[in-house]
Amino acid sequence: MRRIAIAIGVAAVLLLAGCSTSKDAVAQTGNFEFVAPGGQTTITYDPPASRGQVNGVTGESLLHNGQTVGLENYPGKVVVLNIWGSWCGPCRTEAPELQSVQDQTGAVVLGIDVRDDRPAATDFVRARSITFDSIFDAPGRTLAALRGYPRNTVPSTLVLDRQHRVAAVYLTTIRVPELVPLIQRLQAEPA
Repeated sequence: MRRIAIAIGVAAVLLLAGCSTSKDAVAQTGNFEFVAPGGQTTITYDPPASRGQVNGVTGESLLHNGQTVGLENYPGKVVVLNIWGSWCGPCRTEAPELQSVQDQTGAVVLGIDVRDDRPAATDFVRARSITFDSIFDAPGRTLAALRGYPRNTVPSTLVLDRQHRVAAVYLTTIRVPELVPLIQRLQAEPA
């Protein structure tokens, strides 16, 4: 009888522990782990202490052959991390708008070019006069560093605060009127 009571007690503790994990996109360790609560397409993370850190976002530069680019190149900067491909229709409109956001706000836009071939991606950037760099990520290694992030959602955008913690996720085409005030708010936060 006592064994049954202990077993029930252990099961109850395990059940409660499983229910206590939140549906936030922040793992217990403070690293970013994506979860889309309720299927939302726009997710913001506030207060700043609730934001998860992004690590391992680095790869081959699309603009500078043979060089590596990543978040470590932009310490202390708000970064707009945009996932795109030259084959993506909405990306054709979004890329020049992101260039405008970078020029207007001083935030850094860093692309992650996925499921693409280099000549098509280079032509895409050149034809639109894009100056922000992108990680050429045809095999998806860089995207895999964003734990749990949907690999099939293109375009999508993560906005990182100056400590490179995720402040917002857009699983849809980004809109400049939404993005600029967010960037300005993040730039005004204490370092």
